[in-house]
Parts: sequence; structure tokens; C-alpha cells
Amino acid sequence: MKSVGIVFINLGTPESPTSGAVRKFLREFLSDRRVVEVPRAIWVLILYLIILPFRSPRVARNYKQVWMNDISPLRFFSERLIDGVAKKLAGNYPDSKIHTRLAMSYGEVSISAAIDELLLAGCERLFFLPLYPQYSATTTAAAHDQICKVFAKRRNIPQWGWLKSYYDHPEYIASLANSVRQHWSENGRGELLLMSFHGIPKRNVDLGDPYQHHCEKTAEALALKLGLNKSEWILSYQSRLGKAEWLQPYTDKTVIGLAETGTKTLDVICPAFAVECLETLEEIDGEAHEFFLEKGGEAFRYIPCLNDGENHQNLMISLCRPFLEEKNVNFG
Repeated sequence: MKSVGIVFINLGTPESPTSGAVRKFLREFLSDRRVVEVPRAIWVLILYLIILPFRSPRVARNYKQVWMNDISPLRFFSERLIDGVAKKLAGNYPDSKIHTRLAMSYGEVSISAAIDELLLAGCERLFFLPLYPQYSATTTAAAHDQICKVFAKRRNIPQWGWLKSYYDHPEYIASLANSVRQHWSENGRGELLLMSFHGIPKRNVDLGDPYQHHCEKTAEALALKLGLNKSEWILSYQSRLGKAEWLQPYTDKTVIGLAETGTKTLDVICPAFAVECLETLEEIDGEAHEFFLEKGGEAFRYIPCLNDGENHQNLMISLCRPFLEEKNVNFG
């Protein structure tokens, strides 16, 4: 096997839980045309006059609540995941030269920097694995754009491949199911399992984004794996921004509605997130948790992401294997 580089891509994170660092991160993130499809002249005014000045301090305060010493949860668990995968790859392919890198679509380490490092290390083939099980133009395609932008400036482009999605991969579904079962064995089982996915504007789906379909297929597969009937689980979408209609039902309204109509114990999992981040820890296990209890619920149990667990590491290796063994590779 030729020297191979694998780049695992996550969204990104501020470098610190400060207003300045959050403002810098949000400016880069929300300036991506894949993320926000509002006409630029209008969006620039909204971004620089409203969102960055007023949202940055609030988001920074939220980050402080979940910050892990000197690192964000997203970076902490992403790095541990990739470190574990690298060790397993070395054991599974002892005679091969496989280099792994973690890159962020926004912030450090950039996708461009990761590619440069791997090419300098002598990698002749590259594989990109966005850590987004469900494909969306707002996440996976945004990462793909950056990969192509890097190669557009190069004369000698390496052979490369990328993974579009893994929303229904058997090992992904099995890993989610195992995490739910483990949670139930340790904490008891709630009356209902809520699967909360990150939301996107409904208009995006109307224009052809397959994200909603992928989320529904993941939820259905997980429910089937757990043996749940339709009255024992529900799907919702979180993290909406602005006044436009996003995918529904909304997680916050769903949680409040369940509590108000008599649900006393609720288990919640976020299958769209590979590792913990602000949206899982502060928005779900923080804000949504409080909503549920305030409206009459008695027990809100958040089920952690797959993070750096053994099953997640093994899943990553399975996703890389077709490229590493040059079978069924989706070449860029």
C-alpha cells in the first residue's frame, strides 16, 4: 500500500470561550455560502450589525459552561477519537504507512493545513471523512468545497476519495443502539426516546438537500434495532437560527409539549453529532433539560454521543477500509 493520509473533518470550534474568539469563529462559519443562503448584501448587514455583536457574548457564556479546562468538548473528543483510530489502524495495517489528521471546516486546524501536512509527509493518496453521518450541503458539501478549493490551487493533485454519508451504515446504527442500551441498563428506561437532530432551513430540503431523508432513515433504523414501536420514539430538530421556517418538529417545543401532556421520563439522543459540543451539552442537556422539568417532567436523561468510545473508533475504521483496501472507492 502506498503512503495514505486520512483526514477526519469536524465543523470547528472557537479557540477559547471568549467573546472575541467566538466572534472570529462565527464570522468564518456564518460567512460560508453553503451555511447561509440568504442574499449576501442582506446577510452581511445582519451578520455584522446584529449576530456578531449581540450573539457572540451570549454564545461565549454558553461555551464557558461546557469548556473542558483549556479545550472545547468538540475538540477534546474529536482528538481522542482520531488518536484511538490511528492506534487501531497501526495495529490493523502494520506494514502500511497510514497518516491521520483531524481538520476543521472553520477554525484550526484547517482542511488546507491538514492536506499540506499529509502531502509533506509523503502521502500519495488521501481520504476525507466528514464526521457528519447525515449528508447536508450545509456541512458535508461545505467541507467538500474546501477540499476542492485547496486542490484547485495545486498543479499535482493526489489521488483522493471522500465519504459522502454513513447515516444507515450497520455499524453506525449498532453503535447508537449499544449506547442507548447501555444508558438504559445504567439509568433505567424512560417512557419515550427522543432523537434530536441538528436542524436546517426547510427551504434547503425543498431545493434538494437530502438531509431530512437521511435523518428519518437513521431514526427509523435505530428504532428498529432497539425494537421500538412508533409510540416509543419521536424525532425532532434543534438549533434553528433566524425567523425562517426550519425542519420540524422543533426540539424545544417538542420537549415542552411532551412534559405538558404528561410525559414524566424522557431519554434524549443526538444521532447527528459524532462528539459532544455546545449543541448537545448546553442546548440539549442544559436548556432542553430545564424546559422539560419546568413544564412538569420528572426525569430528563441525555444519552451521550459516541465520542471516542471503542465502537466509534471501530466504526471509523470500517468507513475507511474500502479506501484503504482500494475497494468500492468513491474517488474525487
